[in-house]
Amino acid sequence: MKTLACTLLLALCAMTALAADVAGKWSGSFTPEGQEAGTGMLILKQSGTEVSGTGGPNAEQQYPLANGKIDGNKVTFDLQHPSGMVLKMALVLDGDTLKGDATANADGQAMKAKLDLKREK
Repeated sequence: MKTLACTLLLALCAMTALAADVAGKWSGSFTPEGQEAGTGMLILKQSGTEVSGTGGPNAEQQYPLANGKIDGNKVTFDLQHPSGMVLKMALVLDGDTLKGDATANADGQAMKAKLDLKREK
């Protein structure tokens, strides 16, 4: 029984250690469905599989992230806009690129956007 418990603990530690690294500044485009592309920036922190930080259109306008996590190369979190709208982000990490979708519900209307961000060096 002790051997099984130790094996499971080691496997869990290995999985946490293998979590991709998303910490840092990411910038690129934020394109709402049916509209022109704008800018987007994330400033992410990571502790194991938990992701925190801020996001917004630029470095001066940043809003807090909540419920951030990374599972393999999939990154998810909620971005709380000052208007009260919550953007749900589902991104995929590929090297130094984060791409994916943002969804929100504002006044009963579903909104979607695409993100394409590169890690700043």
